[in-house]
Amino acid sequence: MQRIISFWILVCMLLSAAPAVAHHAFATEFDAKKPVTMKGIVTKIEWTNPHVWFYLNIKNESGVIENWGFEMGGPNGLRNSGWTRETMKIGDEVIVDGSLARNGSKNVNARNVTMASTGKKLGAASSQGAEER
Repeated sequence: MQRIISFWILVCMLLSAAPAVAHHAFATEFDAKKPVTMKGIVTKIEWTNPHVWFYLNIKNESGVIENWGFEMGGPNGLRNSGWTRETMKIGDEVIVDGSLARNGSKNVNARNVTMASTGKKLGAASSQGAEER
């Protein structure tokens, strides 16, 4: 009997740990000390768990267009901040405030997104903690 109880405790512990492995801490991927504001045209939106990602074509200082990825919070957090799947569409121009990736890649953790056509500013349900801001 003791073996059966031990087995089920182990199974429950392993299953409850699986979601934690899939998620990352803000500080492991992004640098709060490297804030940016970027403006560009939406090229792709991935409305999935655990984070919603969108991509922008942004003109760099040399005039070359680069595609950047922007991580937001999960779909539920975004809905609580006023987002729907229709809030941002491919082709929209947006302004994003966020933090650059630590590894130098063209990725940003978005804090706020402003729709250029309307000026409407929405929180991006960022995973950045208050102590990192």
